Amino acid sequence: MTLRSLAEMTWEEVRAVDRSSAVAILPVGAVEAHGPHLPLGTDVIIADAMARACAEELERRDRPALVLPPIWYTAAAFARTFPGTIGVDGATVAALVRQIAESLLEQELTTLAIANAHLDPAHLDSLRSAAAEPPDGSRIVFLDLTRRRVAEQLTEEFRTGACHAGRFEGSVVLAERPELFRSEAHALEPNPASLTTAIRAGATSFEEAGGPRAYFGWPADATAEEGRETVGTLGRLLADLVEDTR
Repeated sequence: MTLRSLAEMTWEEVRAVDRSSAVAILPVGAVEAHGPHLPLGTDVIIADAMARACAEELERRDRPALVLPPIWYTAAAFARTFPGTIGVDGATVAALVRQIAESLLEQELTTLAIANAHLDPAHLDSLRSAAAEPPDGSRIVFLDLTRRRVAEQLTEEFRTGACHAGRFEGSVVLAERPELFRSEAHALEPNPASLTTAIRAGATSFEEAGGPRAYFGWPADATAEEGRETVGTLGRLLADLVEDTR
């Protein structure tokens, strides 16, 4: 199966795609702290893997798919005090997603699916906003991993809410970019503090949520096998949502 990566295609190759039925998939992530053991670009690594898995699943269903270059910058307020984190206003991201959808619409690409695993509340709000108000004639499909029906299909650690730079994310990095997984992970103690619970209680930073080193969960337990399974599940769930909302 040939994966169509838009940035690697020529314009004539894009013209040859059946754009009336094609799905454009946009990976979205953040540049932010992920503990002492994972790279700042972890969320984009996960989003890009999710986008490619979704494209492969759609192609198996005879639906053409194009994987777009990622959006690297978004709201990242929870990690704002950690060096290397780069945050932008959520409204900027929502406007950018809509403008990308408008540009695709001009080329008869009417469906934009967002691949995302960055769970900062302001960031999620920006994607929900974009999906709720797409350009006329366009459809923006957003799989919200915080929704119970979605979270229940992901890993045990993810469901605890203690899943930033832990086993869930570390496993995907091990599967996709093992050279970026630092050995420090094996010496890290578990941090079972739930980000979900902390956010509901009013926390606005990783420190306030109980993560002074910007990680939550069980990073030492990460495995490439779990990462591959997670990527496959994320891709399938996004593909299902694309098909269910046609």
